[in-house]
Amino acid sequence: MSTLNEIEGAISQLSPQELAAFRTWFAEFDSAVWDQQFEADVAAGRLDALAQKALQHLREGRCTDL
Repeated sequence: MSTLNEIEGAISQLSPQELAAFRTWFAEFDSAVWDQQFEADVAAGRLDALAQKALQHLREGRCTDL
């Protein structure tokens, strides 16, 4: 497996078109990883307290429309 320095070096050698394609790929990849972590946190109940607090604020009229 490549080291971070090798990856940085390879990225720095990309053409503008390849860099644009890499950016698109990485944004999608990073988003998918974030989604997986979020889903795991929801499934494990790690966000339950925050959800309850948000619902309480909504019931109390402490929220504003965006």
